[in-house]
Amino acid sequence: MITAAQMRAARALLSIDQRKLAELSGLSLPTVQRMEASEGVVRGNVDSLMKLVAALDAAGIELIGEGAVSQSGGRGVRLKG
Repeated sequence: MITAAQMRAARALLSIDQRKLAELSGLSLPTVQRMEASEGVVRGNVDSLMKLVAALDAAGIELIGEGAVSQSGGRGVRLKG
């Protein structure tokens, strides 16, 4: 779904902090902090993960999943073109 590294990279691309991401996604700050502290794939309930991904999508972030078309391969994020 989404990794902690992708969350950090997405926030960096958007120049926002964890508090702003929490506001955009309708999640609590501690929830966003826990998600971002995960090792590898973010763990959380499905509803929270869907809110997070939807907020990033609405902000202009495209998640690159494992195996998706990408010049270097692997997971990542990019701004929607």
